[in-house]
Amino acid sequence: MTVRPADPDDIDAVRRIAERSWAADYPEILSRETAEAAAEEWYGADGLAAELDAERTLLSVVEADDRVVGFAHATWNGEEGYILRLYVHPDHRGAGHGRELLAATRTALADRGVDRVNAMVLAANDDGNEFYERFGFERADESETVIDGESYRENRYVLDV
Repeated sequence: MTVRPADPDDIDAVRRIAERSWAADYPEILSRETAEAAAEEWYGADGLAAELDAERTLLSVVEADDRVVGFAHATWNGEEGYILRLYVHPDHRGAGHGRELLAATRTALADRGVDRVNAMVLAANDDGNEFYERFGFERADESETVIDGESYRENRYVLDV
């Protein structure tokens, strides 16, 4: 298992992982069309290429058997870091890939002067909420996020590093 910075060759894999993860995690909340639209909006080729070049964006992937099986998308502003999304392909969950991505992302953010990491996860994603709690994050508050024009509840978790 290897965690490394994403590069342009990873764009299709990241989008595929996002779509498959949303289909698995939100089958009764996000329609297939909504998941595809969100994946295109957030992880389409042009948008992802821009994220890879953004100064305060961290996009990492985890590989298993020479294949990208997960990704983490984070940003920071001064001493605050934000894990916007962290997904592992449903067929590769339970093998520690998410844990490795989280650890690498926390380390990379700390190396950039971040003292507190915020993690965002849809409130309806029970597995995602449990994931952050398992690694010491505490639920701070709830807000709304918009996905393909629809509003969804989102939890914010925090952890001091």
